[in-house]
Amino acid sequence: MDTPDEKPTERSAGGPTPRPRTDAIVTGTHRQAVKASEAARKIVRDITTVPPRSVHPALVPGVSVEETGRTYRTDPLVFGVAAAFAIAFIAWGVFAGDNLAGTTSTVLAWVVEYFGFFFTTIATIILVFMLFVGFSRYGRIPLGRDDEEPEFSMFSWISMLFAAGMGIGLVFWGAAEPLTFFENPPPGTVEANTLEAMHTAQTQVLYHWGPQAWAFYALVGGAIAYGAYRRGRTPLISSIFAPLLGENRTTGPVGRTIDIFSIIVTLFGTAASLGLGALQIGHGVELVSGAGPLGNGILIAVIAVLTACFIASAVSGVSKGIRALSNINAVVAILLAFFVFFVGPTLLILNVIPSVAVQFLGDLPTMIGRSASQGEAAQAFLSSWTIFYWAWWISWSPFVGMFIAKISRGRTLRQFVSVVIVVPSAISLVWFAIFGTTAIQQQMDGAGLVVDPPEEVLFGVLENLPFPLITSIVLIILIAIFFITGADSASLVMGTLSQQGRPEPSRWVAVVWGVLVGVIAAVLLVSGAEGSGLQSLQNATIIAALPFAIIMAFMMIAFMKDLRRDPLILRDRYARAAVRHSVMAGLEEYGDDFALVPVEYDHSEDDLAWIDEDTVDDTLAEVYEAATEAIDIIPPAEVEAAVDAALDAPADDPAPPRAD
Repeated sequence: MDTPDEKPTERSAGGPTPRPRTDAIVTGTHRQAVKASEAARKIVRDITTVPPRSVHPALVPGVSVEETGRTYRTDPLVFGVAAAFAIAFIAWGVFAGDNLAGTTSTVLAWVVEYFGFFFTTIATIILVFMLFVGFSRYGRIPLGRDDEEPEFSMFSWISMLFAAGMGIGLVFWGAAEPLTFFENPPPGTVEANTLEAMHTAQTQVLYHWGPQAWAFYALVGGAIAYGAYRRGRTPLISSIFAPLLGENRTTGPVGRTIDIFSIIVTLFGTAASLGLGALQIGHGVELVSGAGPLGNGILIAVIAVLTACFIASAVSGVSKGIRALSNINAVVAILLAFFVFFVGPTLLILNVIPSVAVQFLGDLPTMIGRSASQGEAAQAFLSSWTIFYWAWWISWSPFVGMFIAKISRGRTLRQFVSVVIVVPSAISLVWFAIFGTTAIQQQMDGAGLVVDPPEEVLFGVLENLPFPLITSIVLIILIAIFFITGADSASLVMGTLSQQGRPEPSRWVAVVWGVLVGVIAAVLLVSGAEGSGLQSLQNATIIAALPFAIIMAFMMIAFMKDLRRDPLILRDRYARAAVRHSVMAGLEEYGDDFALVPVEYDHSEDDLAWIDEDTVDDTLAEVYEAATEAIDIIPPAEVEAAVDAALDAPADDPAPPRAD
């Protein structure tokens, strides 16, 4: 009779001489099954106590960037080139503002005409890709070590990612965009100024601010968080491409170019946002004070105060400044939304929310399929709205994605995708339903709201509700804090990119980038013809989104290559292959009466379809070995649980050949 620690030998006379099986010995009694269980536990103990240099890539629990012992310093090339480009752009706006406006407008029109379809296509592809990552077998992969817990509570996490992602935009366009589409519906849809137009307007707004917008952020954030907190890479945009370029080449010219470009896009996007926020706050101050138009002086003062606030918040660190402000802002936003909900058309809002959600799903293929080939009206609409938004979200994805990566450590990819894509989209639906429906209802009742300029619409809506002075002051505070939370996270991200991925950049670097953001916004807001400087900045930000969209296409390839070689995925694949082959052998030889006992086995002796060597990433094991002196291996219970999970999981690999 075979023992659990020996390989199979010849059976009794007259019986066949079986070949050695995969990693199982087949027995036929209960006592042998008990012995098999004990032997399995012994093997697990042996695996968990192997010396560091023999750790298998499938058993690495993850490596965080802090464990690698990296030292960070300011990269003079990245910092210098990005700062010089920003200063040159400022000079262009000051000394040749009209030329800047004309150039950016011409280039933007060319980009929209010839690459508009690409923006729409990449937006849909990225959404589908991230949903697959989150809700497939890859969703169990943590953005960190196997045993790592999230740093922030769920409320703080959602508050911070929402404030940094598009909080100030929701305030700016919360009432203006639905009202605009109500009066001018998308071409080929419904008649303007009708109830149907109200629903179509809300559906189109959700298309611009919903799942596709947040999928851009999720891709960049998820890829950076995975690389930094599970593979020990520096938290840089360039590090995402290590699977394609190699670990060393990401620090070369190509990697540095990507990081420089990311800083420039972040700088311009943040400055443009600051300009929009200053316009809306300035108009609010004019209304509250009753002083009438105050000119550029008040705008510069607003920018100066906001810049000082977000720099102070940035140098205090994520856990102190941004988390505190985000939580405060979330509470203020909820209170304002509840106020408008209860004093506004409550029943109409309650009916709009579910109907818009259902109509959105039904109209999604039509909105995705809308193209410039459908006529001049469709082309003008796409240029002014949809493509504009896709390019805008892409241009913001470097800084928002890096910030989301910072605050999402310890979450699984399934949690990450669910919250980053689904939750903010749901909040956007409710937000626009409350403020947009209220604005439309007021307009239908003859309120006479004007959508141009858009920064005045929400203040106009509040003037038609109780306590207009108080709510206008609250709105000003809300805009200010939304911008501060977004801008200070942007300055931290630019500092990280400037200092080779340093998680907490030096204060002086964050201050430099914060000051440049304020200067760009102030100079371009008051230079050139009315609004031309700020429009030029927005145009330049959107133009820069085209090459970054191409970068994001390759980013998906690199991210998927990493995920396929993740230790958790490798463990599952090994478990499925070993168990499947052993069970087939047991059934063929002994029917129902067999047990599996793990022993060492040489797979070169048969033609078993084993794990593809291309999917085994030895570099991660090398990083892990270099970062740790003692193995913190996968606990035995988790190894056994992985095998149990593999038995229940659907097989996604081709079945191995039948045993001889």
